[in-house]
Amino acid sequence: MKRPRAFTLLELVIALAAAAIVAAFAVPGWQAQIARSHRIDAVAALYRAAQWIDTQNGSMQALPAGFDQAPSTGTPVYGLHVASADASNGGYAIVAEPSASGPMRDDACGAFVLDATGARSNRTAGGLVAAASTQMCWRDR
Repeated sequence: MKRPRAFTLLELVIALAAAAIVAAFAVPGWQAQIARSHRIDAVAALYRAAQWIDTQNGSMQALPAGFDQAPSTGTPVYGLHVASADASNGGYAIVAEPSASGPMRDDACGAFVLDATGARSNRTAGGLVAAASTQMCWRDR
């Protein structure tokens, strides 16, 4: 009589433990990659909106549909708006703020700000983000 071949309980536990170890390292990296892609979408939307405003001779007060969110279609992760002009921003500043109910609402980078002079910065609820953090938030690689 032949004995049926099957996994033993010990082999199953070892396989599950190996899968759990791989998942413990993979999931945080995957989540960081998703957050990075959302940030890149916000930066791209800021540049698109700035280019559109520049074609309007900088006289825009509100952004049209498609330019007022990132990504431009679907559920917004970031909402874009034009901030008021002052002497320091060259005529306008565009702010990309994380949606209150979106996946980036608690992101350390906070809101992305791009002004008419090309200056880039980040703003959180407590104020501006440090310059080193701003550089990390705006990176495109």
